[in-house]
Amino acid sequence: MSMATMRRIVILGRGGAGKSTLATELGRLTGLPVIELDKHFWQRGLVATPPEEWAAVQAILAARDGWIMDGDLGPYDVLPVRLRAADTVIVLDFGFARCAWRAVRRSWERADFWRWVWNYRRTSLPQVIGFAPWIPWP
Repeated sequence: MSMATMRRIVILGRGGAGKSTLATELGRLTGLPVIELDKHFWQRGLVATPPEEWAAVQAILAARDGWIMDGDLGPYDVLPVRLRAADTVIVLDFGFARCAWRAVRRSWERADFWRWVWNYRRTSLPQVIGFAPWIPWP
């Protein structure tokens, strides 16, 4: 698939993997709008959007013509909504040390963030694989 045919791109990966950086660069190269999912998901006081409501929000965002959805919300996420709408899925699977270093340099994070980053390959990645069996996983 060439970049010209990519119209609906989902970027996933643990915190600090570089999802936002990649999304920004892909947006620049393709002209597609970047949708930062954190801005749509987290409510005031870092309160998670309930799953049913989050699925509805994603459905509205995914109905747009073309986009790059940047974000992986780990245990709070409802992945199938945006994965079904995507024509391209990119999973950044860098090691814990690299991601932790980037996350520490970026900002202060809550304990649940660090649990998710530590357990990403055991918990979140298998979910991604389960929801997207058509992806040629290594």
